[in-house]
Amino acid sequence: MLEINARGVWVRNVLALGAVAVASLAACQQRVDPESTAHAQIAGMSTERLNRLDDHFHRLVDDGKIAGVVTWISRHGQVVHEDAYGLADIEAKRPMSMDSYFYVYSMTKPVTSVALLMLYEEGRFQLSDPIAKYLPELANLKVYAGDGAGGRMILKDPARQPTVEDVFRHTAGFLYGPAGTRGIDKAYREASVLGGTLADLTQRLGTLPLAYEPGTQWIYSVSHDVQARLVEVLAGVPFDEFVRTRIFQPLKLEHMFFGRPDSAKDRFAVIYGVNPEGKLTPTGALDAPGAATRVLGGFSISATAADYGRFAQLLVNSGELDGVRLLSRKTVDLMDSNHLPEGVARGAAGGGTARGEGYGLGVRVVTNPAQAGNLTSAGTFGWSGAAGTHFFVDRSEDLVAVFMIQKMGAPDGPGMAAQFETLVYQAIAD
Repeated sequence: MLEINARGVWVRNVLALGAVAVASLAACQQRVDPESTAHAQIAGMSTERLNRLDDHFHRLVDDGKIAGVVTWISRHGQVVHEDAYGLADIEAKRPMSMDSYFYVYSMTKPVTSVALLMLYEEGRFQLSDPIAKYLPELANLKVYAGDGAGGRMILKDPARQPTVEDVFRHTAGFLYGPAGTRGIDKAYREASVLGGTLADLTQRLGTLPLAYEPGTQWIYSVSHDVQARLVEVLAGVPFDEFVRTRIFQPLKLEHMFFGRPDSAKDRFAVIYGVNPEGKLTPTGALDAPGAATRVLGGFSISATAADYGRFAQLLVNSGELDGVRLLSRKTVDLMDSNHLPEGVARGAAGGGTARGEGYGLGVRVVTNPAQAGNLTSAGTFGWSGAAGTHFFVDRSEDLVAVFMIQKMGAPDGPGMAAQFETLVYQAIAD
């Protein structure tokens, strides 16, 4: 069936439950709402071509590739497309809806970066400052230089200490460290770096060597968690309190928060993996002790697609939303510029390097769409989450798009994000 939401945008919310449901879906897709068509046309988007996006991801639900999906698109300040399809919980047969909550994992990182950039605008630090200036537990760090006899790590002094800019762009020398056989990998695992508070995290990092010389490589890491600790030290309040009072509340993001509160558990889309038979199976990723309540700068935020879209709208609007300004245009310009040094390439999700892309202050940045092989504009930025969530912001097209699924460890996950981007851009009609 088609339902109209509070914004006056028509939303599909159909269950893929057999031939009758599929037939009903086909009938619904043939209906065109004049109001949503007007919104899209005013914003230079083709409703007919946006239907291609729905058709594609609805098929993935029907084929059992994903349980459900929510998409949200805004252009020129108008919400031109919202769609919810499939199931948030297969076992309970609970439908996916625009009100469904998603654990966005690493889409927390851009929020953390905005928080720290707000303090940058207050003159609290410079990007070139060593992080040890504010986190003395990270002074006197050594650099890992290989393994010696008996697996003992060989250490040396770094050419320079990591800076605040390094922790914005994943060039500080830190790791995540869940895998690998080197001494440094084992040391990260034994230290349980991500356990405990943000203060615990930086204390533990202070006992570990850097994995490489700062500024010489891009390696995905706990850098954004170090950013979050910097927010706490510079602002004098817990990181989650700063984000809640300085970002979520001013922007009226009532459906964006840390963790998974028990009171909202029934609104969360279940996080699925794939079993050996290829069937979707709940992972229980948030059921481990402390998993649903942890506060980190790298992953810990939950949101509806629309509220995350409003956060992204702040960025496409150059730091302002509904009369509330959190960042200046110049700061957003700095954020969405490529900050990787010459010769340093950003890693790709599937391994290798991300051609035509760099990394800004907490976001992936498209530097050359032709090399990247996609329809984005130079300067498009955004990020993804481990369970398949994805967003991007294109300031030149005044375009924001959010893609929400909850599926871990799937080889087609990054592919879905690329498909989503293509299907959004091909709908631009002006």
